[in-house]
Amino acid sequence: MKITAWPIQLFLFRKKIFYEDKSVQGRRIKGAAIVVSNHTSVFDYAIWLFVFFSRTLRVQMAELLFKKKFLGPFVKMLGGIYVDRDTKSMGFIEESEEILRKGGVVGIFPEGRIPKPEEERPLPFTSGAAYIALATGAKVIPVFTDGVYFKKQRAKVVIGKPIDPAEFEASDADDKEKIENLTAAMRDKIIELGKMTDERQ
Repeated sequence: MKITAWPIQLFLFRKKIFYEDKSVQGRRIKGAAIVVSNHTSVFDYAIWLFVFFSRTLRVQMAELLFKKKFLGPFVKMLGGIYVDRDTKSMGFIEESEEILRKGGVVGIFPEGRIPKPEEERPLPFTSGAAYIALATGAKVIPVFTDGVYFKKQRAKVVIGKPIDPAEFEASDADDKEKIENLTAAMRDKIIELGKMTDERQ
């Protein structure tokens, strides 16, 4: 699917990719990793597929997408991880951890939903990504996207340096504080990456 859609996405997204430090983290992901990003559109996931083309991303997706008549079977085929926000089932946590322990890559939008126009961006992050990172030791790759899709402007994506959960695990904080601190670090880093899009044209 990614191969056949490659020419189409070049026209639709016209993405321009920047790096906090390409020598540390580029588009190739080695080993287990969690990709976290701000959430601007349902197309954020689609652009991830082509930014990290060489790896299979298993992305956590809300139950709403799976229930749509045509989109549902498609996201299942792509390996979407079902997140049921209504029942608060934790099955997606276990599935994500299993993928990471096998050396896979999991994508998470920690905001949990797309912000409304009047809301501050990014929204406060949920703690799931930090919990999974600390449980598995998988590195966290922060990504910012400006969400400018299907327009004359090019969509800007910034890939940040990985965050090592071991640095937070080694602290003297209790488990709850470790999760909170790592969650805050993810959000702060993505805000920082977002500011880079104003500096780099």
